[in-house]
Amino acid sequence: MFGNATFANSPLGLRPATTSDAPFLELLYRSTRPELELLDTTPEQVQALAAQQHQVLQAGAGDAFPNAMHFVVERAAERVGALIVDFGADEVRLIYLALLPVVHGQGYGRQLVQGLQQAVARAQAPLAVTVWRSNPRARAMYLTLGFVVEESQPTAERLVWYPSARPMIAVP
Repeated sequence: MFGNATFANSPLGLRPATTSDAPFLELLYRSTRPELELLDTTPEQVQALAAQQHQVLQAGAGDAFPNAMHFVVERAAERVGALIVDFGADEVRLIYLALLPVVHGQGYGRQLVQGLQQAVARAQAPLAVTVWRSNPRARAMYLTLGFVVEESQPTAERLVWYPSARPMIAVP
């Protein structure tokens, strides 16, 4: 579905992640975890912890979703993010979406999610995502895009978008 995808009227593109993207993906993951910098430890230990947690994310996605597709998000051929999505039998699961801090607030996350919404609308499948409570901006974005809270836990919520629940919002 996404292969080497581009988004209409957007500088964004997606391409399958390769092994040569591993250093970028680890750096990206670390950029999404600024709280690690607050630990009373050395920079080397923080880097090792972030690398270990990134490996856990990758392994967990592979174990729970063995057919998940891993993408690199590019803007003008420059890597700016990552996306992991699984097209399951009953739903499409957005497992991971991360963008470098330098591109935050530019609407790219919204464009990526809207692209997924358009794809799953054609398949008439729900789109599910887990959002950490420590990320209220992401939660707000998903809610404005028509997602509803289906499960609530102390640390995270499972949000789902149903194609028939709301008219599609065009990707700018």
